[in-house]
Amino acid sequence: MAATSTPCNLEQIGEAAGAVWHLLNDKGPLTLARVVKELRLPRDLVMQAIGWLAREDKLYVNGESRVAKVGLK
Repeated sequence: MAATSTPCNLEQIGEAAGAVWHLLNDKGPLTLARVVKELRLPRDLVMQAIGWLAREDKLYVNGESRVAKVGLK
């Protein structure tokens, strides 16, 4: 069963991207689950924000272990 989600607009995604950036700047690399938990935002919105930052070449995804982590470049 697919989860339903509320559509996000670009402003919401941009604000979430800023929140992700500040969180990673303050705490260093984190797992995706931890980013979602720390920000208390919908998972879909956080993933879109991470995609935004990745597209702007602001972060990296380390998937070498079983649990992927994201961090700022």
